[in-house]
Amino acid sequence: MSSATLSSVQLSLLMGPIAPSPVSSDIIESLASAEVHIDDVGQSGFQLVFSINKQSSLQTLFILSGAVPLLFMRVVLVATVNGTANVLIDGVITNNQLAPGDKGSNSTLTITGKDLTALMDQSDWSGFPYPACPPEARVAIICAKYSMFGVIPFIIPSIMIDVQLPIEQIPVHQGTDYQYARQLASDVGYVFYIDPGPAPGMSKAYWGPQIKVGPVQPALSIDMDAYTNVESMSFTFDQERNKIPLLYIYNQETGVSIPIPIPPITSLNPPLGAIMGLPTNLLPPDLKPWRDDVPKLPIPQAIMQGLAQAAENAEGVTCEGSLDVTRYGGVLKARQLVGVRGAGPAFDGLYYVKSVTHKIKRGEYKQSFTLTRNGLVSTVTNVNV
Repeated sequence: MSSATLSSVQLSLLMGPIAPSPVSSDIIESLASAEVHIDDVGQSGFQLVFSINKQSSLQTLFILSGAVPLLFMRVVLVATVNGTANVLIDGVITNNQLAPGDKGSNSTLTITGKDLTALMDQSDWSGFPYPACPPEARVAIICAKYSMFGVIPFIIPSIMIDVQLPIEQIPVHQGTDYQYARQLASDVGYVFYIDPGPAPGMSKAYWGPQIKVGPVQPALSIDMDAYTNVESMSFTFDQERNKIPLLYIYNQETGVSIPIPIPPITSLNPPLGAIMGLPTNLLPPDLKPWRDDVPKLPIPQAIMQGLAQAAENAEGVTCEGSLDVTRYGGVLKARQLVGVRGAGPAFDGLYYVKSVTHKIKRGEYKQSFTLTRNGLVSTVTNVNV
């Protein structure tokens, strides 16, 4: 596998139509920089910048693929840190730009792309029927179309399983595969995304609740002398962000709708901060459902959506920062927990990694990140170092 060594980091690149393969050594040597952005629930993207000459095999690669849509030109970027391989992105090219060199200098080729959800967002399948299929089955059918790209579905059934008789109603597809999978997830308070790895050429299509529990990554340490492993960190506490969703239950005997607040704490979204901001919407005129169509929804569905909305609203503490991967000793991953220490008693403790951006140049590998949690003061006494 072609690779470039950045101190204790080894970078590997695979490219090709549909099934990617390791690129030649001259291509990996011409890679000037790479940037990958990972969001916890949205589409992830990448940008590769190459410094190439007129005889570069990259020129030939794109000439030979000229008759093939760019979206079928796949890119897999793998970073191996201290012996551990991390698939940073598995996606497809959506755009490329070539800036010719001047006075004999090399040209600059910039390749931009998105993760494999870009393939799912191309064709409109509106009207395709799903007789006797609950949402989980529909998502499985959608993901099956992309098995040739190594996409493996990971689907968690919801409590809202509702199989309608075909003689009564047949669910139909709405929009693209990506739009419909996200809509089905939103209907039951779930999320949908594609997570690359664990091996190059494989990806997990996750459809289920947003999970904020699990293994904790090594702590991010600030202002701790020799133990400091981040370059910068800044914290924000937004007191007004916490708005508890309200579910209105109509009592037929009294003719009165009773508002029931939905708490943001669940077994999959435990409190990471001990002191939360007070809800700011429990008095008129804010005493209303979080969406106009909530009163029309079935109660279980409204509760599931409300729990997801409550968890998002409760993320009052935000941390933004940057680190050097070689000093941190590993790759900070999104959608997982991480510890923070050295920031003071109000902000130390566990956080959820909401997004990361990998910025790689020859001899340099840095990450910027965004962390969130629901309140101040840690709920744990120690974090993993």
